Amino acid sequence: MLLIIDDDIAVQTSLSLLLRREGFAVRTAGSPTEAFAALEAEETKLILLDLNFSIETSGVEGMKLLTAIRGRHPAIPIILITGWGTIDLAVQGMKAGAKDFITKPWQNEYLLQSVRTLLNLTQQPADTGRSPGRRKLDQQFQFEHIVGEDPKLLDILETIGRVAPTDAPVLITGESGTGKELIAEAVHQNSRRRSKPFVKVNLGGISSTLFESELFGHVKGAFTDAKSDRAGRFELANKGSIFLDEIGDLDPASQVKLLRVLQDRTFEPLGSSRSKTVDVRVICATNRNLEDMVARGTFREDLFYRINLITVRLPALRERPDDIPALVNYFVDNLKTIYERPDLHVSPAARKWLRNLALPGNIRQLKNIVERAVLLSIRDELEVSDFQKHVTQRSGPAGAGSLPEVGTITLEELEHQMIRRAMEYYNNRVSKVARALGITRFALYRRLDKFGIPYDGTAD
Repeated sequence: MLLIIDDDIAVQTSLSLLLRREGFAVRTAGSPTEAFAALEAEETKLILLDLNFSIETSGVEGMKLLTAIRGRHPAIPIILITGWGTIDLAVQGMKAGAKDFITKPWQNEYLLQSVRTLLNLTQQPADTGRSPGRRKLDQQFQFEHIVGEDPKLLDILETIGRVAPTDAPVLITGESGTGKELIAEAVHQNSRRRSKPFVKVNLGGISSTLFESELFGHVKGAFTDAKSDRAGRFELANKGSIFLDEIGDLDPASQVKLLRVLQDRTFEPLGSSRSKTVDVRVICATNRNLEDMVARGTFREDLFYRINLITVRLPALRERPDDIPALVNYFVDNLKTIYERPDLHVSPAARKWLRNLALPGNIRQLKNIVERAVLLSIRDELEVSDFQKHVTQRSGPAGAGSLPEVGTITLEELEHQMIRRAMEYYNNRVSKVARALGITRFALYRRLDKFGIPYDGTAD
């Protein structure tokens, strides 16, 4: 049974008809007393709770009821219904234990999608505390491009297998080079949307001025170079999945625009007044600590709760060193075909040596080391010496002025870090930062907007 809690008969009727038409058993309640009577009378699978379910519009009564229900029935998932103007209240509700929130006026398909997702997640078998075997996982799911048997990785794959069939938004966190994009692809390939588009978007590479055009598209004449209509990434991903990489790099204005489309599943192409509806599964990734950013006010709390129903943290390669030899063999096997060297292999001593590398760049750095060794070695058996020349070993921690190892981060990430450090060093004095970096103030402003680095708009 699904329980709708709202004192508005029109809301009760509308939601009841929608849910019953989809085959759900529904019961309604117009007050806390009726709600608890319904919860005691019949097993409830999910609750839809309007935070302003009485004449009082502050949401206080709704929050009190949410807290009371969570205290007595903590296992029942709750979806909050609120107006766009009271999203801050919905965020408080998420902190108090609600699983999702829907804004009024709701879209029927999105509301149903949220209901089905939460019901599917609560019906998944309980965690046994044991990591499933890799062979068993490979028999059930498509994980052929993900290498490793470390228990931490297997737990992640098992989680992906459980949540992929739902439409739950997934947030993937981890250091650069840990394979976040591969995990996102695995979520899509094991979902019901696998035959539909999987659209990747690197948000860190899109400036704030191009954000709307890139993600939502534009119509002819929307700006100077808009010579024809263009579909945005969300429209291209319709019925499929969209992967929003480096979501922590979004500037505040772009965060608001993204939140609106994630909430309402509607958007307007740049230059158009006609709204379009989109049906997408949203997967996000970042190497930043979004919770810290929320605490500092640089990432919207409501957006954070919208994207992290399921959070997957990828371990660094140093946390699963036993997987390094398997990854090395995987890379070498691929390179055999690419470079037509069928006898190529790595010696046991070299595999052991590679296993003990620090590899701050994780899988990306390991892949670069292996490929360089293959390219520059004339022998089919790769020894320790073939890899050593491509790795700079440090006897101690890196100094503040030293460059990161080749392959540990991208050039764009290095630029981002340098600009941020310069802004901190010169106390956000744009003129001094621009001179120190050897660029114009205009060029610096563009990069600050691109990377979402806050500044006060003054030169000094």
